[in-house]
Amino acid sequence: MLAAAILFSAPLFLISACSPSPAAEEPDLFEYEGAAVGNNSAVVNTIIQLPAAENFTGIKLETKEQPYGINVFYDWTETSSSDKETAAHNATYLFALIDNAEWIQFDFDTGAGVEQYRLTRERLQAWYGVDLTSVDKQKELEELLDQYLAEDQKIDALLTES
Repeated sequence: MLAAAILFSAPLFLISACSPSPAAEEPDLFEYEGAAVGNNSAVVNTIIQLPAAENFTGIKLETKEQPYGINVFYDWTETSSSDKETAAHNATYLFALIDNAEWIQFDFDTGAGVEQYRLTRERLQAWYGVDLTSVDKQKELEELLDQYLAEDQKIDALLTES
């Protein structure tokens, strides 16, 4: 009887083990909308859901005096992704979600040195022509990113403006 039970349950086990699991839901980054630079948890939880999260090594929050800002650190020694596109993309999300952030600096440790990109809220919003705090849906923000991050020359111009 035990052998018959195993014989009949084995195919059910194999079928359930081979069937695809339900698709993981996209993270809703806008759950952190309205957060402040001083909210370490919101800032980190946002960054670890953005591109290059696997290379993220830490943050430093500048909250003692205004303008408030965020330093984001990445280990870029073993990646071929564009650090400039990552900086522009991730800054867009951070400025849209973190209300009192006025600047964000990204430090990409390449092993041969550190590439730094510093963006201000004012410069990024002027580049987009949009007040990022008025964007309240992830899909809307992604459409904006798709439109503006399609050309490397535009990103280079954004990150090299003085």
